[in-house]
Amino acid sequence: MDTEPTYTIFLGQQRLRTAPLREVLAALKELHRTTRDPLLVFNDHTGRTVDFDLSGTLDEVLAREAPAPARPGPGRPKLGVVSREVSLLPRHWDWLESHPNGASAALRRLIDEARKADPAAERRRMAILPTDRFLTVMGGDLPGAEEASRALYAGDGAAFRSLVQDWPEDIRLHVLHLSAPAFELEAAT
Repeated sequence: MDTEPTYTIFLGQQRLRTAPLREVLAALKELHRTTRDPLLVFNDHTGRTVDFDLSGTLDEVLAREAPAPARPGPGRPKLGVVSREVSLLPRHWDWLESHPNGASAALRRLIDEARKADPAAERRRMAILPTDRFLTVMGGDLPGAEEASRALYAGDGAAFRSLVQDWPEDIRLHVLHLSAPAFELEAAT
């Protein structure tokens, strides 16, 4: 789950490349020069389509779109904290604030503990949503798409594989790749 995210480029129903961000940006820059056909790029970790600003040189695109590597140095490392609003009842805030280091630290601890409690279920959960998002975009009009989505959420790998078996090869192979962790428990039994 904590490996470098990959991105996948599709031209229609054809998968052109699956690679880390830097390689995908280089490929997109080249494809931008050679084709005017619409390309879809998916973040394989989230299943969402992404758009990149390909203007300028490849170095400019990489500087703008690729995250800068962490620089070691003195002081505290940046934690990558993202602020978002959380709505809780007063009793929940009271409980969180009674813990050492405040509410944010307590929430982070609770989330980390939940993720570690059942790693197989966490991998399954982390595979279902991106697979379903990809299914919606690339397989939404294909036969059996809705049933495949139901089988995905139900954890029925045999039904899922059966429903996608006649889909275009690149879409089928990619959806099977994305969904593999969702069916790990089934394969182990």
